[in-house]
Amino acid sequence: MAGGRALSPFLLWLMTIATGAAVASNYYPQPLLDSIAADLGVSYAAVGIIVTVSQVGYGVGLMFLVPLGDKFEKRGLIVLMMALTAAGLLISGLAPSLPWLLLGTAMTGLFSAVTQVLVPFAALMAPVNAKGRAVGMLMSGLLIGILLGRTVSGGLSSLGSWRIVYFVAAAVLILLAVMLWRSLPTHRSETRIIYNELIGSVVQLFRTEPVLRLRALLGFLSFVLFALFWTPLAFLLSQPPYQYTEAVIGLFGLAGIAGALAANWAGRMTDRGKNREATLISLILLLVAWLPLGLGKTSLTALIIGVVVLDLAAQLLHVSNMGAVMRINPELRNRLNSGYMTVYFLGGASGSFAAATIYQYFGWNGIVAAGVLVASVGLVFGGQAVYRARTGG
Repeated sequence: MAGGRALSPFLLWLMTIATGAAVASNYYPQPLLDSIAADLGVSYAAVGIIVTVSQVGYGVGLMFLVPLGDKFEKRGLIVLMMALTAAGLLISGLAPSLPWLLLGTAMTGLFSAVTQVLVPFAALMAPVNAKGRAVGMLMSGLLIGILLGRTVSGGLSSLGSWRIVYFVAAAVLILLAVMLWRSLPTHRSETRIIYNELIGSVVQLFRTEPVLRLRALLGFLSFVLFALFWTPLAFLLSQPPYQYTEAVIGLFGLAGIAGALAANWAGRMTDRGKNREATLISLILLLVAWLPLGLGKTSLTALIIGVVVLDLAAQLLHVSNMGAVMRINPELRNRLNSGYMTVYFLGGASGSFAAATIYQYFGWNGIVAAGVLVASVGLVFGGQAVYRARTGG
């Protein structure tokens, strides 16, 4: 497979849609928890475990399944993981009890890590001068999937039972799996490393690659900020002066799409050798975004501006990070991606956990203060690294 010739515009869009649909599978349950609890006859505390199981499953998949892309034939691995993600959704949709639903959720989370097999495969197929754009496109799909998963779920559930969301999502993934099987080229890595060594080599990469350590740290901090904002947003918007309904709050995620579309811009900057500049701009914007977000407690306009800037900056930094990580060693893309994305999503889990506690005790002002602190730390570390790279220090 010659680099770039296999990645047609159609295939790039197909892989982008597949990335968004797969990651969205982890976010469909969130607006459905009330209906699920009532239908299965369990408490809110019990049904809340669904979200945790989904996140843990995805994290396990990132660490233990994504590196397999450096060992096995990629098309077959991608299609198999898509099909198993769909199977997990079907188990959830048919679940007669909470344990069955948790099993389906864990399976869905685990195999939806296919998103991070798709991303390095797209980078592998893209021409040298368009690898950043390819990564940016798929990262746009990923972030849009995260943002719209809740909105789509709420809309579908209004047509009937919460179970219809799972059935429709499974059907979409099966269709995408068939299309990927027919469209993706076959590609097998020359790696002959055994599985234990494969996983161990991910840890070893953190010891030997300073770029991976720095970019993973910056990715961690950026997803902390992302989760720090989005987790308590429903609490803010349900209280005065807003007092919005759940349906309106779900639609608020649409404001974040503008940031997701920045991935193309970020990818093009990376392709033009402007990765350091993109990194510095994103780190500054991550800090600046908290000024309008601080005013968002009473101003909807300020809140929307803050959302757009925050999501744009987070996406710009994420694509810049991915571009830098992918260039470390093309033969180790899946393992490098696995290490980076595992740390990245740990940032999201940490931010979500911290946000709930901070908001409970300190309200929205506490969230804003925490956001400013984390963004400042990121700017210090990232800014120093950019300066050293420019001066050769």
